[in-house]
Amino acid sequence: MKIPARFVISAAKPSEFPAPTLPELAVVGRSNVGKSSLINALVGQDGLARTSRTPGRTRLVNWFEVSAREDKTKFFLVDLPGYGYAAVDKSTRESWRPLIESYLEKREALRGVLLLIDIRRGVQEEELDFVPWLAQREVPILVALTKGDKLPKNKRSLEVMKVKKDLGITRPPFAVSTLDGEGIDPLWKAVMKLVAPPPT
Repeated sequence: MKIPARFVISAAKPSEFPAPTLPELAVVGRSNVGKSSLINALVGQDGLARTSRTPGRTRLVNWFEVSAREDKTKFFLVDLPGYGYAAVDKSTRESWRPLIESYLEKREALRGVLLLIDIRRGVQEEELDFVPWLAQREVPILVALTKGDKLPKNKRSLEVMKVKKDLGITRPPFAVSTLDGEGIDPLWKAVMKLVAPPPT
């Protein structure tokens, strides 16, 4: 299903962030986890977020406006620079930290975080630090395990439960694949619950 969505703006520093006019969901993950591919899969548009064979090409905060057809909810998917491995030096990666943390700590429109983890690699040190950091700030979190097609179904289920336990989260992660569409629908529904306006 193709959902109306468009790129709006990129920002290299907090002063360039757009006005917080719509609910926002931040998409976060290691540089080689497939963030752009998942954003494209969620809205059914292959070319919305730029994908690259070279991990770490997202070096800005990127806003994508999404217009959900089912209830006319509008919101922003906000693609944050990938942490961990990236095709840049360590000092450059470290320079992204204040940008990411400034957004996550101070953004009034933030409704939650979609954390992506490669299902083949499981939880790593960054995620073990990041999830409690979000919990302290009472930021809701959804976890998606990407590249689910790389594992057989029985191993996928084991990884889902292992990640749930390792992160200490109450809701099991979503195992997803942008190649065959597995898990994209349930993840989309969970996203909509986070960004939909409260009932009047």
